Amino acid sequence: MMLNIRGENIEITPAIRDYVDKKLSRFDRYFDEELTARVNAKVFHDKQRIEVTIPGTYMLLRAEEEHADLYAAVDLVIDKLDRQIRKHKTKVNRKLREKGSLKFMFASNAEAAVAVEDHEPEIELVKTKQFDLKPMDAEEAVLQMNMLGHNFFVFLNGETNKTNIVYARKDGRYGLIEAK
Repeated sequence: MMLNIRGENIEITPAIRDYVDKKLSRFDRYFDEELTARVNAKVFHDKQRIEVTIPGTYMLLRAEEEHADLYAAVDLVIDKLDRQIRKHKTKVNRKLREKGSLKFMFASNAEAAVAVEDHEPEIELVKTKQFDLKPMDAEEAVLQMNMLGHNFFVFLNGETNKTNIVYARKDGRYGLIEAK
């Protein structure tokens, strides 16, 4: 796996680069294609944040984690990515076993195949909700979201007449997702 690592408020030493490369190399067994991992390490006053994005042909893996120790944050983010890969691989194997359409993106050798079907629970939708989308601007949507006590809110953008989503970020600010 190719590695593109950069640091904000931290110099990426060879030791950090080697540690991240060693940890990410364990994912090579899952994929037949050569992937590039984008790693961003940030240092704040008393915590370190590591963000890893691995764009693939048919999926995007992304995880971020904060910890007081950068190496511990790397371990935590690797665990998150591993769970994402296993979950996706299980889903692909279960749903597309006969079709074989997306299976080719995972390595096919027997050693790399990890039997996780018994460990992952079935995805079960327990509630379906329907509601009318009200035309409003993003600022009004954030106010509605906060009033409801949710961490996201779906609304119809009054200016573009498209479905948008506002969400609360971990840093206390807000994000907007616009549909194309």
